[in-house]
Amino acid sequence: MIERYSREEMAKNWTMQAKYQAWLDVEIAVVKAWNKLGLIPDDDAQKIVDNAGFSVERIDEIEAVTRHDLIAFTTSVSETLGEESRWFHYGMTSSDTVDSAVALQMTASLKIIIEDTKMMMGSIKKRAMEHKMTLMVGRSHGIHGEPITFGLVLAVWYDEMARHLVNLEQTMDVIAVGQISGAMGNFAHAPLELEDYAMEELGLKSAPASNQVIQRDRYARLATTLGLLASSIEKFAVQVRHWQRTEVYECEEYFAKGQKGSSAMPHKRNPILTENITGLARMVRAYITPAMENVALWHERDISHSSTERFWLPDSFITCDFMMHRMNNVIANLTVMPENMMKNLNLTGGLVFSQRVLLELPKAGVSREDAYRIVQRNAMKVWEEIQQGRSTTNDKGESLYLQYLLADEELGESLSESQIRECFNFDYYTKNVDAIFKRVFK
Repeated sequence: MIERYSREEMAKNWTMQAKYQAWLDVEIAVVKAWNKLGLIPDDDAQKIVDNAGFSVERIDEIEAVTRHDLIAFTTSVSETLGEESRWFHYGMTSSDTVDSAVALQMTASLKIIIEDTKMMMGSIKKRAMEHKMTLMVGRSHGIHGEPITFGLVLAVWYDEMARHLVNLEQTMDVIAVGQISGAMGNFAHAPLELEDYAMEELGLKSAPASNQVIQRDRYARLATTLGLLASSIEKFAVQVRHWQRTEVYECEEYFAKGQKGSSAMPHKRNPILTENITGLARMVRAYITPAMENVALWHERDISHSSTERFWLPDSFITCDFMMHRMNNVIANLTVMPENMMKNLNLTGGLVFSQRVLLELPKAGVSREDAYRIVQRNAMKVWEEIQQGRSTTNDKGESLYLQYLLADEELGESLSESQIRECFNFDYYTKNVDAIFKRVFK
């Protein structure tokens, strides 16, 4: 866990104190279940519930000798109890405690990620409504395509986050599972009812079948879910980074008073937050591989998964939580520059309207091949002017592409001047924005 990229609300779920507390919660739930089944007397059960405790430092001391963290834990707890300690960890194996406890940590952490997702969706929606009709150029391959709106870009983000929300909630159902099934998962030393009672107490479900561990395909599902989420957040961050480029400059991360961009160049205003998010996303995705490889354990279990989970479980949650809050801050405070968006939209002298002209010609009886030839040859003339650094508008403010089209005699045989000019109407490209928003923001 890197403190620089940790938020306390999430990080506290993965401290050693939290880990052992989750273990104790599981053990207490099992004591209550045994009591319910009539094995542990009421007095002994109550003493355990009231007095069982542990010390992280003491566990470390004992583990230095035992080389077994669960035994060190149970020994530490037993030191806080009397004769009733004989019932502590009764009929259980280490993974009964550990895996059920990890389920508690995972579910508590995933709840935070789900709330983070809803938070981001709220911020995205607010900015989308604000810029529903803010015109900008759409790009493919990094090249200007056609007019869109900034609101439509954000609607895509919102829709993507909505899918992640569903995926996260489904993943919650997959990981909220525990077991008290014994050393080989055969329930030889404890009835199935014990597990059901204990899981009900913990707010988990019983694994329908287990061996010595909860099966790691469940954990892998979590890793891929968080990795996908991180990838989408990186996608948003990369777009902001592009918009903030000096040559584009359509949006910018909020630059606070007193903030510095460069130790050498005082003028710099760098997209440091979104660049950081890009790096953090790489780390979250990197943990997918060990989680996948943990699925294949030898027979009923080995501990090859254990060491990796000490890394990737806390780090995936903590990093994902941090980057989501950082991205939410970027979105909520993003400086949007509609004037620059419009300037860039007009940068190519009207070329963004080429498809509209292309689609009008077949209506006038022109073949698709001839229509494409007419429209493209005039577009290439504009590109040549742009390459020479010449103006793409005339004194009247008319785009260069419009001028070339109006002067094209072959085109004039099929489309009138008013029909050609109508092809350069921005309203044509925004006519369905409201309908799209109704589909996205239900």
